[in-house]
Amino acid sequence: MSIRLHDIAHCRAGDKGNTSTLSVFAYDPAHYPLLCRELTAEAVKAHLFRNVQGDVTRYEMPNVDALQFVCRQALHSGVTTSLTIDPHGKCLSSELLEMQIPASRV
Repeated sequence: MSIRLHDIAHCRAGDKGNTSTLSVFAYDPAHYPLLCRELTAEAVKAHLFRNVQGDVTRYEMPNVDALQFVCRQALHSGVTTSLTIDPHGKCLSSELLEMQIPASRV
């Protein structure tokens, strides 16, 4: 059994050119260790494989119970040059929040 990431965290996004940054914040500080365990750069890249073609780098922000992911080659060449409908980083943040996390670890 699993839950959606959305149930325990929220996400903010930014984009610049073909790079998107996704910051995932735990609603409850007690869930931050779970985010650290489950949200690896590899897991995020695998979940966002349709859109993220480049490297994903993870940064831990324990002072705010958050993780930041820098996703390269993620916006189909960039918001202003892509022919894709709405390729903004905020769309990636919504997609990331649909990621399933094992419920037994919550």
